[in-house]
Amino acid sequence: MKTQDPPKKEVSKNVVYVGLLSFFGGISQDIFSPILPIYLTSVLGFDKAVVGIAEGVVSAGSYLFKILSGVLSDKFKRQKPIIFLGYFLSMISRISLVFFTTIGGVVGLRLLDGAGKGIKDPPKDVLIAGSSKKEHRGKSFGVARMLDTLGSVVGPLILFCLLYIFKESPYVYHYVLLFCAVPLIITLLLVFRLKELPGHNTAPGFASKEVTKAIVGKLPKSFYIFLAIIIIFTLGNSSDAFLILRAKNVGLTLLQLPLVIALFNLVYALAAVPFGSLSDKIGRIPTLLIGWLAFSLVYLGFALTTSTLFIWLLYAFYGIYYATNEGVSRALLADIVPPDHRGRAFGIYGMAVGITTLPASFLAGFLWDKFGAPAPFYFGSVTALIALICLFFFSKKIRPVEQALSSLLQKM
Repeated sequence: MKTQDPPKKEVSKNVVYVGLLSFFGGISQDIFSPILPIYLTSVLGFDKAVVGIAEGVVSAGSYLFKILSGVLSDKFKRQKPIIFLGYFLSMISRISLVFFTTIGGVVGLRLLDGAGKGIKDPPKDVLIAGSSKKEHRGKSFGVARMLDTLGSVVGPLILFCLLYIFKESPYVYHYVLLFCAVPLIITLLLVFRLKELPGHNTAPGFASKEVTKAIVGKLPKSFYIFLAIIIIFTLGNSSDAFLILRAKNVGLTLLQLPLVIALFNLVYALAAVPFGSLSDKIGRIPTLLIGWLAFSLVYLGFALTTSTLFIWLLYAFYGIYYATNEGVSRALLADIVPPDHRGRAFGIYGMAVGITTLPASFLAGFLWDKFGAPAPFYFGSVTALIALICLFFFSKKIRPVEQALSSLLQKM
């Protein structure tokens, strides 16, 4: 098997190709995701709790399959076949939404889409981490997230054009769902441009079997501390479908929704690399604290607002949260977990978040139906603040694996 040379540039070609996969995947995702909650509630007649279950199933399915994908990536040292399978399953599930109108059918297809997303993500993260030097890892994840998010800028703009062209057609939603398969076909072709990573070897200089077992044989304690805090945060971080429903509830029109989401993704894309690089300089955790504070303020704003203009501003600010969270949290995981176990770590992380996302989204739908539209956003804002405080106080216990190794060697 052909392997790539150790990366010499700050951002390698492999990272760029992973980013391009995410770019076209993001186009597909954001062609249909802005209108899906409207389709489910206005056309198929589902209530908000069902939307919460459907979208929670996507996240749960995604993250549950992450651990399987991560373990397979670590075991077989192969990433390309797993990534290909993930994108293929997402493509099939999105096309099939045209033909299923029952709750069971829709939830099943959303689960299949979630499985596809979960299968492809850990090997992509492994490729980025393994194709990057540690001192530039935050920037590499930021570049990948930037390209992913640029796709999520283009996707809503394409959606806007489709809605405008087919606005008089009763099948407008069906045309959108079918069209979102086109960029996924491109991703399947791009997978063949990726280069597999060489097999990871135990790092030289491990002084004893005891150190090797402590650092390489199992995931470090700092990983589980971070995981517990992430779970707290995720309890209030329901599906973004509720942001779309809230925007429509405040007064945004169907044609305006793709544009406001494009604005959010544009801010996210522009900020992803700067904040990824910032995490290389000031640290992952301080950057995450900035992002979680932004999240709390945005959700508080969604709870309080009655202005469509303010919705635009909140969506733009929401891009800051994503820029300081998505790539940076993965870079932090890569820092605190040994290379041979990164696939498994990304999988466990994803599974835990996914399991938590399902009740989080169901709870958001329940709170909306029971107490009104602002309720899930108040809950999310408070939960984010609690997680932020926990991360601040436990930050000293979350150490990169290199520091843990150094500490153990000094004790010998």
